[in-house]
Amino acid sequence: RNIQHVTEIFKKAKRLLLLTGVLSSNINMSLHMVGLGLGDEDDITVKGLKTVQSADVVFLEAYTSVLGGSVDYHKRLEQVYGKPIIVADRDLVEQQAEDLILQPAHQEGKKVAFLVVGDPVCATTHTDLWLRARQLNIHVEVIHNASIMGAAGATGLQLYQFGQTVSLPFFDGTWRPVSFYPKIQYNRRGGLHTLCLLDIKVKEPDFEAMTKGKVRYLPPRFMTVNTACEQLLEAEETVGQQAYDGALCVGLARMGRTPSDHHDSITVTDSQREQEQQQQGQLIVAGAPGELQ
Repeated sequence: RNIQHVTEIFKKAKRLLLLTGVLSSNINMSLHMVGLGLGDEDDITVKGLKTVQSADVVFLEAYTSVLGGSVDYHKRLEQVYGKPIIVADRDLVEQQAEDLILQPAHQEGKKVAFLVVGDPVCATTHTDLWLRARQLNIHVEVIHNASIMGAAGATGLQLYQFGQTVSLPFFDGTWRPVSFYPKIQYNRRGGLHTLCLLDIKVKEPDFEAMTKGKVRYLPPRFMTVNTACEQLLEAEETVGQQAYDGALCVGLARMGRTPSDHHDSITVTDSQREQEQQQQGQLIVAGAPGELQ
């Protein structure tokens, strides 16, 4: 019994060391999480490009964000990177990751690259995949890149004065969640800015078609800054605590793009009730900007 107890302690200690990176896993079993940056296929780092080109299997996570505002950008990536790319939708990443992403690395010893728009560690989905890989004794390498978390500083608002980041989902019928409201309220009470990540819908199932036995997906949808403001105002009417009434807001679109793209990044600063329709992007609800900002 004592031997079994000690064995279990050693197993738990080994798992902990693997998760924290103190104990190295088999380098032949590897998952490489590669950040693509914000603008286009050219934003990948030199290290990231070398990793992709030497990988046995390449996946592209394509549901938490899109590169350059195009849903078929994986074709451009294949052309520039010179590798076939498997597009990983929500179902693949969240439900089939062990079989389709981790198994090639774990059981077949292949080098797997997992491409992420922005930086790989900015979404809990990617962190979850990282942890699952480490639990299988798969070596994980993260190659960082620019993300909206850092690019928000281009607005002139100082990054160290940002509070909690929130996600704004599309309101749908009677499903109109306001879980973001108290977080924005908490930030503004402390004079902190709030970065609002706006929802995208890619490869969403058409449930009406499913009832007829057909597999069909709805057209992609990208939340605009205007829609985000409308939903924030509706949430204010629902909760009624004036968390951000009259707040200064900054709308962002196409961050990471350059003027040579003819679609360079834009920022629009205005009061929330005067925000004009913008392309899909992100929204910042300012706290107390101060004179310098």
